[in-house]
Amino acid sequence: MLRFRNLIRSVIVLTIFVILTSSYNENQTYLSPQYLSHVDDRLVVSDITGNRIIFCDTSSKKVATTIQLAVTPGETAAGTEQDEILVIAAEPRGKLLFVDIPTGKITSQIKLGHTPSSLVRKGNRVYVGNKFSNNISVVDLDLGKEIARIPVVREPVDLCLSKGGAYLFVANALPLMAGDSDHISASVSVINTQSLKNEKDILLPNGSNGCKGICLSPDGKFVYVTHIIGKFQLPTTQLERGWINTNAVSIIDAEAPSYYNTILLDDFDNGAANPWGIACSGDGGELVVSLAGTHEVCIIDRIDMHKKLEKVHAGAFTSSIVKEPGDVMNDITFLYGMKKRISTQGTGPRGVNIINDRIFTAEYFSGSVGIIQMDQDPMTSRSLTLGKQPEASTARRGELMFHDARICFQQWQSCSSCHPDVRNDGLNWDLLNDGIGNLKNTKSLLYSHYTPPAMILGIRPDAETAVRSGIKYILFAVRPEEDAMAIDAYLKSLIQIPSPYLIKDKFDASARKGKKVFQKAGCALCHTGIYFTDMKKYNVGTGTGREADMQFDTPQLTEVWRTAPYLYDGRALTLKEIFTEFNPQDLHGTTSNLSEVELNDLIMYVNSL
Repeated sequence: MLRFRNLIRSVIVLTIFVILTSSYNENQTYLSPQYLSHVDDRLVVSDITGNRIIFCDTSSKKVATTIQLAVTPGETAAGTEQDEILVIAAEPRGKLLFVDIPTGKITSQIKLGHTPSSLVRKGNRVYVGNKFSNNISVVDLDLGKEIARIPVVREPVDLCLSKGGAYLFVANALPLMAGDSDHISASVSVINTQSLKNEKDILLPNGSNGCKGICLSPDGKFVYVTHIIGKFQLPTTQLERGWINTNAVSIIDAEAPSYYNTILLDDFDNGAANPWGIACSGDGGELVVSLAGTHEVCIIDRIDMHKKLEKVHAGAFTSSIVKEPGDVMNDITFLYGMKKRISTQGTGPRGVNIINDRIFTAEYFSGSVGIIQMDQDPMTSRSLTLGKQPEASTARRGELMFHDARICFQQWQSCSSCHPDVRNDGLNWDLLNDGIGNLKNTKSLLYSHYTPPAMILGIRPDAETAVRSGIKYILFAVRPEEDAMAIDAYLKSLIQIPSPYLIKDKFDASARKGKKVFQKAGCALCHTGIYFTDMKKYNVGTGTGREADMQFDTPQLTEVWRTAPYLYDGRALTLKEIFTEFNPQDLHGTTSNLSEVELNDLIMYVNSL
């Protein structure tokens, strides 16, 4: 019966799967623009829930052409022919599509990795970030095929090329480090485009996660990447002055290449939550960042910013706060007088593109494109509606609430700040719900409403209670009950993403053998049912210090392949470490007697769930 139910669950998941982790299964089709590019003076919009590519005439500011696809589109680029566009099919079985614009037909396609979303083209080369394959596809357009896969750190979400094209810079969304590491942060991978090798990974400041956008300055000297800085080493006692999260742009010296510095987008008492897209104006005068959580666009005087940074790096006095370059990332006032925050008419601005003197933003929740005229004083934003947007369901409103920092005190963060893609940020946090000074690893919220209790120690009876506690104690807000109910509906509607370890949606030979090892080792005694949890608490010998001999909630195992690090304090970076180094007494499954082959089969099975 269990095997049958697992088979049925897999069939359902694969049938109704809609890519992008914030998506959910509904009959309504929303317009959700996320990616922007441009071909000549045409703005190209990727609508990721409506499965549409929309061309907008930037002169008339009207929708010109719409191409309906059968797949979720990622980023786009100019094609090899005049009336052709390259479109990523952002699916588990990703593809690069060659689409004829006049007819909307796919003329050719090239296989890519799992959930490609970002791309950049130079000449006959296209580089694509495969988010869940954790690598970069290199496509030769002349040969019409993929010629290489280059491993990167974790979830590549955006790419940019150096001015001469010698280096490809990759923004990795999340850290990949054990939770007890001294430094935990996301990184920027630097790929040599001649050797097609990842030459180095440039670490961002400690706590950096949730990278979204990356761009190059027009002079080719600097790379900019948007991200959050989690102050995970502090207890979550307040929000003021970015105590829990600050919102940042890190700067990479593109010529070295090496880390240069990090500037904060927040104001003293007004957070700039969830920075997303980023772009430089053509003359290099402005750096533009969309603030998805606060529904704003931040416009920075890039020239003055770098003049001030040069003074800091030269050892000159700039303020009583900044004594050395490393202090800049803690100075909320550093950009005072050098930035403007402009509210958008639409909600959830994500992708950013600049064409001539206009800033365009993809307004995800309102199904529109924001337009800001840069030579206008004062600058204001208006929205171009891309089509009729259905009335939002409870789950869709919950998705907005989950990503909306306006419901947070001083707009410092949203739920998605610590749960990017509604999963985990790779950090440990001291949430104070079980005392102080005992940090716990962030959990994925997938199926949390179906697997009570909530939290690692099970101190909340269910996810509904946890949602309301999060609003009160993490967002420091008092909200109407319907907001929490909407977030509940959104989280309940989430579906898992098929594992990249599956072969054509099925277990490979190793995983099939690993399923038997899973039974043999006793894992199935607790990790049972369709979510692989009996929803009970046990002492499995993993507690240390104050947590020694404590009972922990049995976690569900779906999507465990994407939720590292592991154990309650994130000390296990890999599944293998769970079964070997951190299970000496065989309390967490009988794994000490497993052969190396059996151990690898077990890991393959669990990673395939």
